[in-house]
Amino acid sequence: MITKALVSKYLHPLKPINTGASPAGKLERPAAGVLFDIYGTLFVSGSGDIGAAEAGGQRADLIRDLLARYGRPEDPAALFERLKKHVMQEHRRMKVRGVDFPEIRIERTWMDLLGFADLQQARRFAVEYECIVNPVYPMPHLSKLLELCRRRGITMGIVSNAQFYTPYLFHWFLGACLGRLGIDPRLTFFSFRHGVAKPSRRLFEMAAARLAERGFSPGRVVYLGNDMRNDVLPAADTGFATALFAGDRRSLRLREEDPACRDRAPDLVVTDLLQLAAHLQSPPAAG
Repeated sequence: MITKALVSKYLHPLKPINTGASPAGKLERPAAGVLFDIYGTLFVSGSGDIGAAEAGGQRADLIRDLLARYGRPEDPAALFERLKKHVMQEHRRMKVRGVDFPEIRIERTWMDLLGFADLQQARRFAVEYECIVNPVYPMPHLSKLLELCRRRGITMGIVSNAQFYTPYLFHWFLGACLGRLGIDPRLTFFSFRHGVAKPSRRLFEMAAARLAERGFSPGRVVYLGNDMRNDVLPAADTGFATALFAGDRRSLRLREEDPACRDRAPDLVVTDLLQLAAHLQSPPAAG
């Protein structure tokens, strides 16, 4: 595990930026389970999404220093362009194999680009680089929502585009692993583990199958995410109830220019994580 000591200098408070949206909508019936997106939903994302920021301005200076510490002196802008090209090439290769929306493993990418022979060194570099280009911080009331769901016995899981370091956010900021926070590790579906990313329905279908083993139909579970195309549409098409998180202007993606999104709407719009609680219902007691 990457310890907090490595990244503590990068962990600074971030506040969401008001979107002007208002809470709206209602579920047909309260949900007994919830699946979460992470970046831009549970955590403020400085770039608005995982790995979406360019290495410019002050970030370039920090990356230049980072590269020097790892013995890889290189221009940050040139490195960013090489990274984009490499990822695009990997995506093309995976699409030929039938993956609709491919996901790379970023530590392997850095090993290829910077010649790291040691996997752990590549992982440390990847974490520091990501903390620079995409600083994150818990959304307001994240801990309260997780605690409320845990106390009420709400089934919780995650379907999110992510890299190996994403689960560490919960350790670094909330001081506990997913299981101790009430999020079932068997209901966590991260893109890097499966080589496929949202908006593919594949991760949602895996979540639906796992929930079905426990007697949950998708309609009894609400998916919360900040992106109409990547979150709401594939979740709804898999049968889940949907909630659009519209609490931060950086990450809210309405995708109004996308024809697939124009005539679609989430079941709920929430602007604060705690607003979701009114739409959740504890399962009946056994016996």
